Amino acid sequence: MEVRTPAEILAYAGDTGLAKTKRKFLPLMILAFLAGAFIAFASEGSNMAAFNLLAGADTYGLGKVLAGSIFGIGLMLVILAGGELFTGNMLIIVAVLDRRAAVRQMLLNWFLVYIGNFLGSIFIAWMMANCGQFNTSGGLLGGMTIKIAAAKTSYPFHSAFLLGLMCNWLVCLAVWVSYGAKDLAGKALGIFFVICLFVTSGFEHSIANMYYIPAGIFAKQNPLWLSMSGLTNDAAANLNWGSFVVKNLFPVTLGNIVGGAVMVGLLYWLSFGIKFSAKN
Repeated sequence: MEVRTPAEILAYAGDTGLAKTKRKFLPLMILAFLAGAFIAFASEGSNMAAFNLLAGADTYGLGKVLAGSIFGIGLMLVILAGGELFTGNMLIIVAVLDRRAAVRQMLLNWFLVYIGNFLGSIFIAWMMANCGQFNTSGGLLGGMTIKIAAAKTSYPFHSAFLLGLMCNWLVCLAVWVSYGAKDLAGKALGIFFVICLFVTSGFEHSIANMYYIPAGIFAKQNPLWLSMSGLTNDAAANLNWGSFVVKNLFPVTLGNIVGGAVMVGLLYWLSFGIKFSAKN
């Protein structure tokens, strides 16, 4: 299996980041929409695989491991099939630090990709809430979807920020490791183990939460699924679009930016520097 060295990965990340800043608007938005959908598919699939285990205190950890083994498929699709993912695009910072791309180009990419990811994620959330899958196991899947969304909107700001930071530290490491492999199997394996670690740890991913929380908001409109969630009336009322943005999406996104751009992109750039362009 042919691999790149860490210094070569850094140069490859710079080349990739530069290419991302030059992508035209329509292809960029399509690929961002697809990436949001891929992560949402991975989110709903991991819930479907593990919801019975996640419902029990004695099996919760096993449920997270199982969910993690499924969730990595989302990033595999982004990297291998093609997609523009906000959290992974933190690595554009490498091209900026090397003075090959402007800060404004990076920020514009992040902004547009964030919007596209949201549209793709919420589209899958809406379809899941309307296709009947949440009736699985007598509505338990719907109840668990609501319960997960409520839990994600209950963090204090600093907790959501730090969970987001640790999440994207690992997600960008998964992207980084995938850049190190030159074949499909190597990229998939590199992604699988690192993403499984992030999900098992229970960290917070802004784009995944664009599925998890809207899916819960949609699902709570169904009385059966709401009753299966076990939430009190107050807890159910606190699960809304405002709490989604303020209590989760905003602090988690900030954490994701620091985790990816600083803890991976900046630190590796400071460690190895960019002296050459790696060959693809």
